[in-house]
Amino acid sequence: MLNNKKIVVVLPAYNAANTLEMTFNEIPREVVDDVVLVDDASRDETAEIARKLGIRTVVHRQNRGYGGNQKTCYSTALGLGADIVVMVHPDYQYTPKLIAAMAAMIAYGEFDAVLASRILGTGALKGGMPLYKYIFNRCLTLVENILLGEKFSEYHTGYRAFSREVLENLPLEANSDDFVFDNQMIVQMVWFGYRLGEISCPTKYFEEASSINFRRSVIYGLGVLKTAFQFRMQKWGISSFPFFRKM
Repeated sequence: MLNNKKIVVVLPAYNAANTLEMTFNEIPREVVDDVVLVDDASRDETAEIARKLGIRTVVHRQNRGYGGNQKTCYSTALGLGADIVVMVHPDYQYTPKLIAAMAAMIAYGEFDAVLASRILGTGALKGGMPLYKYIFNRCLTLVENILLGEKFSEYHTGYRAFSREVLENLPLEANSDDFVFDNQMIVQMVWFGYRLGEISCPTKYFEEASSINFRRSVIYGLGVLKTAFQFRMQKWGISSFPFFRKM
């Protein structure tokens, strides 16, 4: 706990057998109260390894997609009484050593959610982020900052921390089950006026780390632009979208 807040780490997993133990070993158990892994119908031994490590494990019998996986992660964590939920990918691309810092930013009342940014500082390209993904990231972030009226360094990190209030009030079930779920969550938090903080985070790109291919990246990018324009249309009163209706 931090400041008497129960902290639960969630690991949305798909074929993470090769990197799960490395990720788990860096989770700061002195502040983390529980760890939940949701296995999205992996084709490897992810679930078996998680159980051997003593991780609370939920298995989807059919693949529900990255967004669908997160929906189960958050509902499970809230069911365990979490006050703060930190999502970190079990592919070891992000270091879990920042969990305590991210959780503290929420536990002591400064922010409602925290994003670990690969772009703050100079770590993204040094960590091996492909150049096309870096350019893609910067262009999408620029457009979103303009449409949302924000100044975030990036919207595309998969390393985040949330207060219980955020997860209980966002209409997450109205969001996509695909990769754009991540982006929809940030846009929702901006819409509802939650306080979002950022922290600089090194990143590692290597063979075992999960990464979507160019085609899926394009689909994700189009979804991101669509979400940002929907935000602007809702703001102008031109249209109304279900994922902007509070629970």
